[in-house]
Amino acid sequence: MIKKFSLLVALVMIITVFTSCNKGTQETGNNNDGRVKVAVSFNALKQIAMAIGKDKIYIYTIVPNGVEPHDFEPKIKDFQQLSDAKVFIYNGVGMESWVDKAVNAVDNKNLIKVNASTGCDLIKNSDNAQIKEHGQYDPHIWLSLKNAKIEACNIKNALEKADPINKDYFEANYNEFIANTDKLFEEYKPKFDSLSNKSFVTGHAAFAYFCRDFNLKQNSVEDVFAEGEPSSKKIEELVNYCRQNKVRVIFTEDMASPKVSKTLAQEVNAKAEKIYTIESQEDNKSYLSSMKENIQRVYDSLK
Repeated sequence: MIKKFSLLVALVMIITVFTSCNKGTQETGNNNDGRVKVAVSFNALKQIAMAIGKDKIYIYTIVPNGVEPHDFEPKIKDFQQLSDAKVFIYNGVGMESWVDKAVNAVDNKNLIKVNASTGCDLIKNSDNAQIKEHGQYDPHIWLSLKNAKIEACNIKNALEKADPINKDYFEANYNEFIANTDKLFEEYKPKFDSLSNKSFVTGHAAFAYFCRDFNLKQNSVEDVFAEGEPSSKKIEELVNYCRQNKVRVIFTEDMASPKVSKTLAQEVNAKAEKIYTIESQEDNKSYLSSMKENIQRVYDSLK
């Protein structure tokens, strides 16, 4: 792994030399049309950044759709984009283990780095093996509407720093995002509070922050980091859990054992329905439209 990364760094240095010679008068961090160049680690951050930056920013997403951010290693093209970006937004909390190495490898002293998790109230992992490998906190902060507001504020501040001329524009978009987020939360919080059934089942344990927002409880086919299909013992426990709690819907995810989730649904005579982790772009949805659909589907499954 070290040799592989060292090779990438060497190639990036070569690429940087050639690209810097060819930039001419184009300023690093600004697109030809004046938009601020923003690199983001994965889709959830892209969606929130787009809600604030809209047509004043150009976004490059480093982790491709269909790839887990936990396991990703940046490619040459990703280093190139980082070397020419003005803002780099990442989730933090151990979600992207490659961030520090990638930032240090590119020659971009003016890059504004945004750890979107700054200021979020984090949930600790309970499994010692996960803590050792991934860190002590659950990284899926964006699946909480409350945390998304904090992430949005961190992103807004960075965009204003990168492009102070458009500060009012970013501020207005941010306020609109916050208002829509609050409206969605305030619409559904009383609905969830009125329910006696609070338990639902997902593909992997990504919804702890979502559950904290609405006082719910998740069970899952895979763990927080979606590492491998479950054992037969785990499946048996889930079957018993679903029957005891009268679970009517098993939520499936594209990147977390969807076949196992669908098989579980058949076993307990439940429906299999899609839920968005927003790690990848799915169905061409914005952050808020994905979250609204998630919330509505979970509510419908419990009422």
